[in-house]
Amino acid sequence: MTRKRRYLVETVAAGPEADEQAEVVRARLLREVGERRELGFGDGAGSAVAAGRQAGGAVAAHAPERSGGAGPPAARRAGGLTIATIARLAGVSAPTVSKVLNGRSGVASETRRRVEGLLREQGYRRPEKVTRAALLEVAFYGLLAPAAVEVMRGVKRVAVEQGLAVGFTDVQQESSTGRDWAQDLLARRPTGVVAVHMGAMPEQHGLLNASGIPIVVVDPTSEPLEWVPSVSAANRRGGIVAARHLLDLGHRRIAVISGPPHQLCARARLDGVRSALEAAQAPLDESLVRPGMWFSFEDGFSHGRELLRLPEPPTAVLCGNDLQAFGVFEAARQSGLRIPQDLSVVGFDDISYARWSGPQLTTVHQPFGEMGATAAELVLALAAGETVRQSHVELAVQLVIRDSTAAPSR
Repeated sequence: MTRKRRYLVETVAAGPEADEQAEVVRARLLREVGERRELGFGDGAGSAVAAGRQAGGAVAAHAPERSGGAGPPAARRAGGLTIATIARLAGVSAPTVSKVLNGRSGVASETRRRVEGLLREQGYRRPEKVTRAALLEVAFYGLLAPAAVEVMRGVKRVAVEQGLAVGFTDVQQESSTGRDWAQDLLARRPTGVVAVHMGAMPEQHGLLNASGIPIVVVDPTSEPLEWVPSVSAANRRGGIVAARHLLDLGHRRIAVISGPPHQLCARARLDGVRSALEAAQAPLDESLVRPGMWFSFEDGFSHGRELLRLPEPPTAVLCGNDLQAFGVFEAARQSGLRIPQDLSVVGFDDISYARWSGPQLTTVHQPFGEMGATAAELVLALAAGETVRQSHVELAVQLVIRDSTAAPSR
């Protein structure tokens, strides 16, 4: 068997940007090598590819030629991808791939994106046992959410039992400053990550997975990736029990202020309300449905004021969360209406303020602490190499009846 090497060489001028330019040129030359192979000028697509900067600022890409049929890359023959394989495919060095996997600096943004894309496309996952910090990281999208403290307490309860510390990341804040929260987490190398109120984020989740850091999502805003376990409350059931409570009190003209329509929990709660009303042969009047934007006090206030100004206003309002319910409280106060004598209001979450409002708020209790603890247990099981049979865990909710609901006066 004979081997020959064909080289493509291009010179890169010396200077502070030489390394970044060299990587860009190297990638282009490797693509040309691939094209030559397809045209029959080199060996098959499975042969090794190498690239490196040469003396004098030149960048070279070469492809070994050999007689006989081409076989699979050595890494695949060995049973899995390696960092060296990813490096060859990306046209960079193995240390560069290692930097990306460990969240270290010193990699050009274009190169980092190319490597991260290949890690996801190839389904790479670190086969070696990595050293992790004795830390569970909780990544919130919006740390100021009232439920954040309860979720953190649940995670901490489990972490302390295992001798681990708990850290936190505000993804919303880091994203606003242009930082990559996943890259920062890689640098800290936690035992696992509990992500709260976040969507799929395939780039970040894929990078954590490739680096061998397990992740579990609490209350995902959209369908999580297939391989990412999740924990949530029984949102649809919550909508059902809240609507049934108002129906049992005698309400039929019931308005709904929902959360953002693109969020899973908002859709599930609204679906539960619809189901309960239809079962009672009192279908939801779609003219009384208002989608919120942020699950905020402002949502409840603006939509509540609009609903109460209708020629035939509702006798009760079901809200997507407690903050929206407090907004409806204020809209009713400004309209000269009393709660619950003139208007019944139901929230969702059961945050601490629900017991301090006047009147105290009837609401659906979400077990935030238990959700955090369950997610922590799942992520620690994954970190220990265990197989998680249940990809989604749904925890029960409970209606807490207080003073903001009563039978309709009209």
